[in-house]
Amino acid sequence: MPKLSEYVEMAATEYLQETGQDELDARWVAAFFQDGGVQDEYPRQDLIAFSDLVQKELTKRSERAGKQTRFQLDKIIDFVRRPRKP
Repeated sequence: MPKLSEYVEMAATEYLQETGQDELDARWVAAFFQDGGVQDEYPRQDLIAFSDLVQKELTKRSERAGKQTRFQLDKIIDFVRRPRKP
């Protein structure tokens, strides 16, 4: 049986692949909750709480991607600004 955190990661990954968005759609997460097996494996798990966990994971991934993008852009800017030797 997968851990709840694994279901959260799977949901976040699938959602990003399908939509490319970092704001979770309520209908999508409800369908995943039911069809993805979360409801069967964790019958006491609340859909709203699960949705919050998935949204938190999406936000974390979005912030991480933004941070990595800014880092790469800074490296490019530093390279371009470096004085070149003749």
